[in-house]
Amino acid sequence: MSKPHRKRTDTATPAAPTRQWFWPVLAGLALLLSVIAWVLVDQSTPITAVTTTAAPPAPVAAPPAPPATLVDEAQCQGCHKAQTDHWKGSHHQLAMQDASEQSVLGDFADRQFKAENETTRFFRQGEQFWVNTVGADGKNKDFRVAYAFGVEPLQQYLIDTGEGHLQALGVAWDTQKKQWFHLYPGQGVDFKDPLHWSKPQQNANFMCVECHTTGFKRNFDAESGAFDSQWNSLGVGCQACHGPASNHLQWAAKPGKQANVGFSRSAHQSDNLSEVETCARCHARRAPLGDGFHNDRRLMDDYLPSRLTRELYALDGKIKDEVFEYGAFTQSKMFAKGVRCSNCHDPHSTQLKAPGDGVCLQCHNTAGKITIAGVDGAGLKAKDYTSTEHHRHTPGQPGSQCVDCHMPGKFYMVNDWRHDHGFSIPAPAQALQLGTPDACLSCHQSTKGQQIADQFRLWYGQDGDSTYASSLDLLRGGKPGAVQSLLEQLQGNALPAIRRATLLAELANYPSEQTFNAATRDLKHKDAQVRLSALEAVAALLPPEQRQRLLAPLLRDPALAVRIAAAYALLPVGAVGLGNDEAAFNKAIGEYEHVQMSLLERAEANLNLALLYQANGRDAEVEKYLRTAIKRDADFLPARVALVQWLGRHGRGSEARSELTQALAEHPEAALLHQANGLALIREGQREAALKALQKAVQLEPENTGYGYVLAVALHDQGQREKAREQLWRNLQQQPYNRDLRLALIHYLQQNQQPGEANKVLEALRQINPHDPLLQPRPANRG
Repeated sequence: MSKPHRKRTDTATPAAPTRQWFWPVLAGLALLLSVIAWVLVDQSTPITAVTTTAAPPAPVAAPPAPPATLVDEAQCQGCHKAQTDHWKGSHHQLAMQDASEQSVLGDFADRQFKAENETTRFFRQGEQFWVNTVGADGKNKDFRVAYAFGVEPLQQYLIDTGEGHLQALGVAWDTQKKQWFHLYPGQGVDFKDPLHWSKPQQNANFMCVECHTTGFKRNFDAESGAFDSQWNSLGVGCQACHGPASNHLQWAAKPGKQANVGFSRSAHQSDNLSEVETCARCHARRAPLGDGFHNDRRLMDDYLPSRLTRELYALDGKIKDEVFEYGAFTQSKMFAKGVRCSNCHDPHSTQLKAPGDGVCLQCHNTAGKITIAGVDGAGLKAKDYTSTEHHRHTPGQPGSQCVDCHMPGKFYMVNDWRHDHGFSIPAPAQALQLGTPDACLSCHQSTKGQQIADQFRLWYGQDGDSTYASSLDLLRGGKPGAVQSLLEQLQGNALPAIRRATLLAELANYPSEQTFNAATRDLKHKDAQVRLSALEAVAALLPPEQRQRLLAPLLRDPALAVRIAAAYALLPVGAVGLGNDEAAFNKAIGEYEHVQMSLLERAEANLNLALLYQANGRDAEVEKYLRTAIKRDADFLPARVALVQWLGRHGRGSEARSELTQALAEHPEAALLHQANGLALIREGQREAALKALQKAVQLEPENTGYGYVLAVALHDQGQREKAREQLWRNLQQQPYNRDLRLALIHYLQQNQQPGEANKVLEALRQINPHDPLLQPRPANRG
């Protein structure tokens, strides 16, 4: 077996051109994380015959096979020549290569590129490739290119900055136009910006390399701050999908009758979910729960996949931000019918299995017969989908191929076109109503939208099923009928699991007995992502002391992500208060802690540990991890605010003030810091100065209704009651679903002797959520 290369690397895919944090700290749960092995143990005992006559001895169970280990990928190629030939030259094979004359496609012939007020020079020294560019200190310096990353339509370069750290350069090479370009054009990403190539958000060890290598481990040393990242091989090889092959090689030496012996759960399982989850380890927007993945586990034992959040997806589930394929595909009818990735893509070459519409015609053909085993053909129509009568476009022109209308896409990383894998039906009328993207409207931009919608309806009839998108629009817009629509959507099991999980995430905004019952029903759902959303909804709707009965069983959930979420939700209760569930809680909260420990290179994980230790009384550990979080990423402001608050609560006000003053000097335009400053000034009794700080926060981020709410309370407390109501009115227009804003406004209007206005706001709540506890009659006083 080859020894793993001791080289630095990173995990996932290059950061997309977006100004969002890759790892937002999720409220309370702050970023679920950790990975504990799932070991399936054969607990059966030999059967001994009980008889008066002699019986043959019971069969002796074969000793369990040793844990499989990674082998040299070349050992796979001897038996699997056809697959190897397809794989060679593929995007998988060439995902990450040592920087060399053969692998580097960019022009390093002493070329200069200027963008975002920085100049980068590309040059060579002998056989090595170098860049001279602005580093973390704002000064130009020479950096060696360690690896070429990707091959088409762009190639990035990983820079070795020392101590095992690899950083993804923000200037990339366009392999089609043969020119350099910046991944964040016009966004002012200089060395002070968190998205600068030198910052933690562009650290390739964490963000990229896992999905561009086989058998990757980050191997971060928290004491030294260095990486000793290792992998079995560069590129996505056989064992990245099929798992460690040592046991399979032993079987291959003595072939048996059963295929694929020696592998545990991996890509060649019979069901489509197993294969899709195997691909999702890289082809999904997700947060890691440890250092590397395990082929014998389910997806949510190693990762936390994103729901269809408003930041990542449109209301109808179409892709918005860079989310890769998993989230879109698992919404589709294709996935529900049993289609898997390899039905359309050759998993070794990564190419489509047929040109043009050929992939789609495997199922959608004139015979109405499916040529793919394991796919449910119920309801499939026999039809010529390639005819002009169907697509209504000139053959060979845009709009005539299936993907044009059913897989619209977007450019990510400036020039990388990604198709939406939701396989949706165009819906121009719905798009006009809800503001969702639409294939027809995006192509025919010079034609009035209503004209397009009318023509579509004339050709095809109704737009299609828009119930989910309409319901989500009502919920996120706080519109009349929101809760009724939500409850109707959650009835039955017709919704794709990821959509169900997304709707459940909205429940916390709409408390009632009905929504609570909807959440509790899904605590036993077969899909782990649904159970997780239901758990979070129940935790949001119940005070901590009432959570045990419903959430304690989930401490034993088969999915790691669910177990640690349950433990975190029950943390306020404490192990002692959980009675018979104490052992399960201790194990699950230990798993949560282990997750954070496996991600200590991240500021977020260090903050999570500080919050955990603060909650369970390990005060001596809190400050250490808060300061480490800041050390890992000085731009991660939640950690700086948490440290200020910790110091203030422990009688160290002068230190807290010093920390906050320094943070504001370094980040004068950070609304979060001005908000924290305002709250600190209130505690210090400087009410006028506090008000100015809180107003500054709202000025910097007027869309943040949390800042507006705090400002309104401060204004009201200082006698500026009309301004307080005005602030709440503005915020309520931004977030009509925000119950706290609505209740505060009702209270302030009542205090101001405006019962009519208060009743209007209350009636709006009734239209949105008629089951809200505030609207229910109080029980009569029988005393």
